[in-house]
Amino acid sequence: MLRNRKCNLIIDSCCDLPADLVASYKVSLIRFTYVMSDGDHLDDLGASMSHHEFYERMRKGEEPTTTQVPIGELTEKFEEALKSGIPTVYLAFTAALSGTYDTAAVLAENMLKDYPDGELYVVDTKLPSAAEGLLVMEAVKHVNAGLTAKELVKWAEEARYYVNGFFTLPDLESLRRGGRIPDMAAVAGAKLDIKPILTYDNDGRLIFKSVARGRKKAIKQLLQLYSERQGGNSLNTVLVCAADTPKEQAALAESVIKESASPITLWQTQIGTVVGSHVGPGMLAIVFWGPDRRENLSLTDRIAQRVSSNSDD
Repeated sequence: MLRNRKCNLIIDSCCDLPADLVASYKVSLIRFTYVMSDGDHLDDLGASMSHHEFYERMRKGEEPTTTQVPIGELTEKFEEALKSGIPTVYLAFTAALSGTYDTAAVLAENMLKDYPDGELYVVDTKLPSAAEGLLVMEAVKHVNAGLTAKELVKWAEEARYYVNGFFTLPDLESLRRGGRIPDMAAVAGAKLDIKPILTYDNDGRLIFKSVARGRKKAIKQLLQLYSERQGGNSLNTVLVCAADTPKEQAALAESVIKESASPITLWQTQIGTVVGSHVGPGMLAIVFWGPDRRENLSLTDRIAQRVSSNSDD
């Protein structure tokens, strides 16, 4: 256990952080699986297959698929944590996009029966990709500062709503392939040069924010959204993420620095193979600490929330 640590941390590869950064954190990494024409691959943050190679294969026609984390991978990491006797927290990829959180929660509950004095907590970050990664980066700071496992769980369950993120795709094809939009909508979008701007809701589901005509206007919208929502939180780390489009990523990062109202710590990261299997090459994203996203509920969401709270009375 590192000095000052009162708990250990487990994260998963869908956080899409750089492999060397994750290695420096001294945390346990649970690896998702993706499948290509040559078989199964573990998502090891680009160590065994570079992100460039992965996206080049997609550009040449590969259509990778993804699966949940192998149960053996979860069991191994949880067993290590419980045998260590150190309280441990697993910050999991959003349950809205994967069944892994649910599997992990049930597994942890069952394994704790054999370790009645153990502490193992599974938290749904309700965040995808680098948004999850930004939460992980801050969580590590709190773990190193001496937060207990229970304190970290409470922190994460609140902090996740302050992670803001927006991204754009080069076309609608990946959304069509994933069944999120009809075939005709993708065809029409291609003819009109429509570029989607997406974000995620409070449960971690991907949702449309807006659309733009052309790539430049889409990137301009990303910057505008960042400019409007930055400064709602004192934390200053910003991630500019890309799926193998380095020139655009570098230009976007430079623009983000210029748009920032105060000094920031900026990281350029790659969208990993699991999320990348569903969005394809060319995705660009900005992820940052901002205002509480729960305050931006739509009228429909507010009504649903009110009905739910009344039904609990």
